[in-house]
Amino acid sequence: MQQILVLSLIAVVDPVILAAAGVMLLMPGPKKLMLGFVLGALLTSITLGLVIVFSLQDKSAAVSTTQHTVDPVLDIAIGLALLVISIVVATGLWARLEERGKERRAERHGPPKEKGPSRMDRMLAKGSPRLTFCAGAVYEAMPSVLYLGVMHDIIKLNASTLGSILLVVLICVAQLGLILVPLISFVVAPTWTPRALERAKAWLSRDSRKLVVAATAIAGAWLLGRGLIYLLG
Repeated sequence: MQQILVLSLIAVVDPVILAAAGVMLLMPGPKKLMLGFVLGALLTSITLGLVIVFSLQDKSAAVSTTQHTVDPVLDIAIGLALLVISIVVATGLWARLEERGKERRAERHGPPKEKGPSRMDRMLAKGSPRLTFCAGAVYEAMPSVLYLGVMHDIIKLNASTLGSILLVVLICVAQLGLILVPLISFVVAPTWTPRALERAKAWLSRDSRKLVVAATAIAGAWLLGRGLIYLLG
C-alpha cells in the first residue's frame, strides 16, 4: 500500500494535464470544459485499470505457484524502465537525439515548418465539452509506466472485489489532481486561479526536467530494489 501511495503521488506530476488545464482556463466556460476532460479521462483510466486488475488477478489466482517469481520480475522491468527514462532525461540524450533527427529531416526535406499546436491543444481550443471529454479519454488511453506499476501493486494486494474497485477509482482520481485542483479552485476563486496556474506552469517549464529525473529515479530505484530483494531472497 505504501508503494501504491508513493507511485500515485509521483504520477500526479503530469505537465500535459497542467498544460491542458491552462488552455481550458483561458476559454469561455472553463468549468464545463475541465469537467468534460476529467470525466473522459476518468472513464478511460478507470475502465482500463479495472480490466488490467481483474484480468491479471484471475490469471494470478490460476497460476499462484509462479506468482512469487513473476511479481519481482515485473517490479524489476518497470523499475529499469523508469531508471532508463531518468538517465535519458538527466543526460540530455533524448534532446540530442531529437536535435539530430531534426537536422537530418532538414537536410532531406528543407527547413522545418513552424510547429503548430498539438492535436490535444487543437481539440481543447474548439471550446466544446464534448471535445474535451474526447481529449481526456484519448490521453488516458495511453497509460504511463507509473500507472501500470500502480495497477500491478493493486493486484498484489489481493484485496476484495470492492476494495480493488475503490483503489483503482481513488488512484485514477488522484492522478488527475493537477486538473481537479484548478477546477475546484476556479469554482471557489475564479479570479485568482488563472494567475496561480500561470505561475505553476512557469515553475514546471523551468524545473520540469529536474522533477522528472528525481521522480523517475526514486520510483525506479524503489521498484528495482524491491524486485531484486524478493527475487534473490
